[in-house]
Amino acid sequence: MDSTATAVVDTLKKAHSGSDNSWIMHHIQDGEYLDFTPLGKVYLPQNLFGLEWLDISRHVFFLFLVSGLLTFFLIRVAGRYKKSLVPKGIANVIEVFIIFVRDEIAKPTIGKGHEKFLPYLLTAFFFILFSNFLGLIPFTATITSNITVTATLAIFSFFVIQGGGMMKNGVFGYFKGLIPHGIPVVLLPIIAVVEILGLFTKPFALAVRLFANMTAGHIVIYALISLIFVMQSYGIAVVSVGMALFVYMLEILVALLQAYIFTMLSSLFIGMAVHQDH
Repeated sequence: MDSTATAVVDTLKKAHSGSDNSWIMHHIQDGEYLDFTPLGKVYLPQNLFGLEWLDISRHVFFLFLVSGLLTFFLIRVAGRYKKSLVPKGIANVIEVFIIFVRDEIAKPTIGKGHEKFLPYLLTAFFFILFSNFLGLIPFTATITSNITVTATLAIFSFFVIQGGGMMKNGVFGYFKGLIPHGIPVVLLPIIAVVEILGLFTKPFALAVRLFANMTAGHIVIYALISLIFVMQSYGIAVVSVGMALFVYMLEILVALLQAYIFTMLSSLFIGMAVHQDH
């Protein structure tokens, strides 16, 4: 075994030598540094410009990285269309996703007027997709496993949903449309409270669903790897690593699936708000 491999094993043994599972959360949660184990840690700037609240954490760093990559690729793709209407390379891949979101998500769920909401749906889809896939690369972080990130995405969806409903039906007409026709007057206060709460449970479900699914997969992979050190046996390594690789393959599918689900549900809620009479 060469020196690099030995260093990796020694580092893992030290990290997993404790009796608790805090090391798993260490890899899942946010931090003030980038962890390039076993090469070391790179600490990120804190208190920028003398402001205590302006810190660059691990998830913030990758948030900027995802935003930068997304902007770079989409501007590059748009530039290629100015030269030729026939997409090539990465432009062809991006076009497949754009057509998919338009024809398989926005049109069926929103219907007439879906073009107004397509820019937001595409932005949410590609942001989540890039974030999920970047998080599968070693020594990176999955920012969609941070509840503040998924909650922010859900809040944006909430405002788009409410804004779309009010623009189409008017403020009064939109809230009036939340109450089903034919409800007895006695039940109106109860139904009104239930419907108002329903407006907030939708973005809550969006945030928690994305956060939970992206976090769970990583925890399972780390837990499977930890079996090697818990069992104190190299014999279990083949089974443990094999199962971890299988879950990793599933995570690739989940990364794409969760981007689709978040976008589809957001589009569905927009359609329900816009076309209340349907």
